[in-house]
Amino acid sequence: MAKTEDKGMNLGQGTGRRKTATARVYLREGSGKITVNGRNVEEYFSDALCVYMVRQPLDVTDSLSKFDIVINVSGGGLTGQAGACRHGIARALVDYDESNRSALHANGFMTRDPRMVERKKYGQRGARRRFQFSKR
Repeated sequence: MAKTEDKGMNLGQGTGRRKTATARVYLREGSGKITVNGRNVEEYFSDALCVYMVRQPLDVTDSLSKFDIVINVSGGGLTGQAGACRHGIARALVDYDESNRSALHANGFMTRDPRMVERKKYGQRGARRRFQFSKR
């Protein structure tokens, strides 16, 4: 399929981010199939908690079997990617229907989690850890 054909089929789209992970989410008509990087969601996220996190916005809006969702996710680890997918799905659901915003916002799915790993500074062993001080 060409890119132009894909754009016409999308009912809503959203970009989700958490830590260093970024997820592009596309909402399409369907029966509830979630595809992450070309694989089934249970196959991609082996952890049941991550699969639950991805499905949370759909549970809140009662649209679990209403849409097929295609997700392209990159960066970070599996938990960060699951959080990015959840954020992206919430944004895509709001793009599709603005009335979903209040329910999703009340559950905290519209808010980007800002926590990131602090960078290492020069002259130090880590982000905050200093080298051991020697008086003599």
